[in-house]
Amino acid sequence: MRKVTIIGAGPGNPDLLSRAALDAIDIADVVIGAHRALAGIDVPPDVVRCELVKTADIAAALTDAASWQRAVVVMTGDVGLFSGARRLVEALSGNAQVDVRVIPGISSASYLAARLARPWQDWRFASAHGVACDIVAEAERAGELFLVTSGGEDPSRLSGELVQAGFGDARVTVAERLSYPDERITCATASEIAGQSFDDLNVMLIDFASRAASSRWPYASSGIPDELFIRGDVPMTKQEVRAVALAKLRLTATDTVWDVGAGTGSVSIEAALVARAGSVWAVERNAAGVRLIRENADAFGCGNVYAVPGVAPEALAKLPVPDAVFVGGSAGELPSIVEAALEKNSHVRLCVPCVTIETLTEACALLSGSRFKGFDACQLSAARAEAVGSHHLMKAQNPVFLVSARGAGGEGGAR
Repeated sequence: MRKVTIIGAGPGNPDLLSRAALDAIDIADVVIGAHRALAGIDVPPDVVRCELVKTADIAAALTDAASWQRAVVVMTGDVGLFSGARRLVEALSGNAQVDVRVIPGISSASYLAARLARPWQDWRFASAHGVACDIVAEAERAGELFLVTSGGEDPSRLSGELVQAGFGDARVTVAERLSYPDERITCATASEIAGQSFDDLNVMLIDFASRAASSRWPYASSGIPDELFIRGDVPMTKQEVRAVALAKLRLTATDTVWDVGAGTGSVSIEAALVARAGSVWAVERNAAGVRLIRENADAFGCGNVYAVPGVAPEALAKLPVPDAVFVGGSAGELPSIVEAALEKNSHVRLCVPCVTIETLTEACALLSGSRFKGFDACQLSAARAEAVGSHHLMKAQNPVFLVSARGAGGEGGAR
């Protein structure tokens, strides 16, 4: 049986190759890899050297070559971090005559962490190298992000996007040509990085923690106190109702949410803090409400909240496909709003708060129909302590009904 060894070569300096990797090269018949991966590696003179990059080309070379018994494929970085190793293993897995072994290398992440004398176990990882990266959505998730870029002006462009979204104070580290003699590591804010030029071979480390810590609500739980919102004469969904409504909507970190009749945007803010890597579209007909939504989004650091002036259902036509919809106000258009949501996504999750018997009756009839499943209706009756002299009395809030369900699927839905 022929043997293929895939090795991680590290950031680029051949001195970082492991002993196991060097041993595999010493006994190989053929060594394959990109030019940068092979540069500096001492390949024995009797060993065939092939400069190939694409998985299909490497797999074809290994399949077509009948003279080799031991092949080595060299890949930059570590085989487990945005590496082509996975695709190559998959391409070779159907060949019963080939035994595949994988030897890890030093990743650019672990190397950079060592250079900065910092731990990296809490970092998130993403790539902007040849793929789209929503850097603002990543910023909304806070924490520390290690980003593979390698594209000339990418650090500058991505930092510019952060500045435009209000994350100009994020701490950015750009590491160029790691492990090479001309290695350079630049640490500054996103505002300072934007506009600079960097070598094509680079990675980024972005710390969004300072932005998250300055938020009005740095907690993971919902139910933000009412007084933390910027208020006006526009109606606002109260704290207790918001907490339960968020539970009914069953949001994930990447969901797209509609908040129809968003008022001050209190539900939009709560949803945006859960769906940090998603988006919330707050539809409001009242101009004062639209202003409050934007002010509250800025105050809570929620760049993923988009205020949409307009009247439903017309204003919903151009919105992205929703995963969840909260109908805070329908102005008599609840059936049309529900229909618009179902047309976009036949599996959409909906939650409708009702303060009148008439709205409750209509919502129950709609969401308990054959186009939905998981129908639920509950009544919330909350009371808050209010100081009266030296004592506290419980003051009742208006009861609210929450009606929720999920689309059952079917024709016409986007998902």
